[in-house]
Amino acid sequence: MPVSESTHLPDGMYGVFAAALVVYCAGLYLIGWFARRRIHNVEDFVLAGRRLPTSLAAITIIATWFGAESLMTTADEVGNEGLRKAMLDPVGIALCLLLAGLFIAGPMWRMGILTVSDFFRQRYGKAAEIIASLIIVPSYFGWVAAQFVALAQILEVFFGLPKDIGILVVATIGTGYTLMGGMWTITWTDAVQMSLILVGLSVLGYAILSHLGDGQLSAGVTTMRTDIAESRWRIADPEKFWRDSMVAVSALAIGALGNLPMQDLMQRIFSAKSDSVAIKACLVAAFGYLAMGILPVGTGMAAHLLLPRETGELDGVVVLVAAKLLNPVMLLIFFLAIVSAVLSTIVSAVMAPAAVMAHNLVEPSLVRYRGRAFSETNQLRLQRVAIATVTALSAVLAWRGQGAYELVQASYSMALVSLFVPFVLGIHWKSLPPQSAWHSMGWGIAVWTFHFAIGWEMFMQPWLEPLGVMLPHELAGVLVSGLGLLFGMIVAGDGRPIRPVEEPVAA
Repeated sequence: MPVSESTHLPDGMYGVFAAALVVYCAGLYLIGWFARRRIHNVEDFVLAGRRLPTSLAAITIIATWFGAESLMTTADEVGNEGLRKAMLDPVGIALCLLLAGLFIAGPMWRMGILTVSDFFRQRYGKAAEIIASLIIVPSYFGWVAAQFVALAQILEVFFGLPKDIGILVVATIGTGYTLMGGMWTITWTDAVQMSLILVGLSVLGYAILSHLGDGQLSAGVTTMRTDIAESRWRIADPEKFWRDSMVAVSALAIGALGNLPMQDLMQRIFSAKSDSVAIKACLVAAFGYLAMGILPVGTGMAAHLLLPRETGELDGVVVLVAAKLLNPVMLLIFFLAIVSAVLSTIVSAVMAPAAVMAHNLVEPSLVRYRGRAFSETNQLRLQRVAIATVTALSAVLAWRGQGAYELVQASYSMALVSLFVPFVLGIHWKSLPPQSAWHSMGWGIAVWTFHFAIGWEMFMQPWLEPLGVMLPHELAGVLVSGLGLLFGMIVAGDGRPIRPVEEPVAA
């Protein structure tokens, strides 16, 4: 049968799986109900009152990304094209968290702000805040849509639920409990969900190596090393070494650098109870994320040994391998682990752009129109309306049916080509004029949008590729963004030197 068709469970297990899913979701809503009692203002809702310890902060950072992309899409991509597809995730994401801990988390936490767009307002002015917000908010729609599609596909595989209906169910359930307790709900449910994910990954990893090694784990490792085609271990093929290498570097940059200026990461950094906690949480999360990401990559690498096929692409590798190797009880555990991974990412990915939309776009406009500030109650209400809006728009994108990997890569790329340069430079240097940020963001996103709309992977592909110049358009967008920043400095022409930022003393 095609790899993407339904997985057949033993008689009587459909009801057990459905009941377990209902009980699990009810537990998440119960956590959300308890978390709601801790919400008194927007800071409680968006940043958990800035009170998270290292353990909870690290867990929620890992859970932010360890969802459909890490657990399922990466396995499919690696299964079809080899190890090179791991450069975006998990390698790029883990590197992003490492860089955040080393260079970003401390100074950003000490600014005491609520969103990334607040940073752009403080460093570059109101116009930069609006431009950054208009880039950040839509950049999440593809990421959220990919999670909706992935979990809907799981429901289709196990229960035969049509994918379009599954998207509606996932969107409704996945964001409903977030509306109750905001970041507190996310943090507490992440702790439960990551425990399930670790158990599920361990169970599947043991089953794969045991199967390949006829009961011996070390023999399973040897089988993977010797029986998997050498070409699948390469990042670049010799006959097209330069092109493959540049594509790999681009994927690594998208994962590692494109996520640095994003609201979901900064939201967890801001939620830590001190700057030192934020730094440690990022470093712990970097190594934890990479360790957890090994299993989906390994599953994809071994896919052709576990699911042999002559033609067509692999689809749903992780689910199919689990269904083949695990007994019903273990499969139920792994099923809940997959659901946990995707739900933990959904709630994080929905709340991040909603916070920017409400705080940086809608509220200031309404305040100018009304002539008075919002009360805490109305600010919280606005945050919840924004969550519902982001959910609805992402569901519409999910129904359009674009591939999950393309949705994810596009969402990462938007921030990389527009926000990365002014964000990183703005953290460590002051006196950059507002024009530098305007041009940097505008030029970068213009180059990316042009190539994305036409479908060119390489910069000016029809003209430069025949000359042997093969530069992925994402990397070109970063370079153009840097040129835009320099041009903005020249246009400003104030002659002020660029000086390092004098950071406030940590509380």
